[in-house]
Amino acid sequence: MLFDRLKAANGSEWRAFTHHAFVEGMADGSLPRRCFQHYLVQDYLFLIHFARAYALAIYKGRSLADMCASLTGLKAILDVEMDLHVRLCGDWGLGPDAIEQAPEGRATMAYTRYVLETGLRGDLLDLYVALAPCVVGYGEIAERIAGSPFAISQANPYAVWINEYSGEAYQEVARHARRSLDARAESHFSEARFPELSKIFREATRLETDFWQMGIDCAD
Repeated sequence: MLFDRLKAANGSEWRAFTHHAFVEGMADGSLPRRCFQHYLVQDYLFLIHFARAYALAIYKGRSLADMCASLTGLKAILDVEMDLHVRLCGDWGLGPDAIEQAPEGRATMAYTRYVLETGLRGDLLDLYVALAPCVVGYGEIAERIAGSPFAISQANPYAVWINEYSGEAYQEVARHARRSLDARAESHFSEARFPELSKIFREATRLETDFWQMGIDCAD
């Protein structure tokens, strides 16, 4: 399967992303609250652009099946993830209007524009590869750290986030993203394309790592 090949070809970058200090800090509750809050606001802004990327994927689809597959990702962002962010931000008195008015961080801009640019200049397979580290990676991260009893206990301030992304609803979103990528590859992949697709995957994964680091850096 293409996703597994991309992940294996970029193992060090994938581990840096999925085992980042930000992630481990959420797992054991040691992440400073202000780091998580800064990340969450930026991730809300990030999701606005990711929703646009999925809308672009719908446009790029060559069949109704393609369009429906991308619509699933779009609805997951608009109906599930953004609602989670609003609820968590609301816990400290920050409403949707205030979140949307926050300035975008450089890491946010770099990542979202990279994905959109990749989708604009490439085909649907290019765009799915650029989207995959985020969609599939969050599911993998949350599933792993949810294996720690403390991570999902009420004593952990980040348990809500972990439970949301490790829960069946989001895990199915991640599985759907993998299936859509692999299905697209069946008809649009060739070995000659792999180096470029691997590069897209690698860059998106590195930008994910930078996004975690942005949260850590706000504590400095």
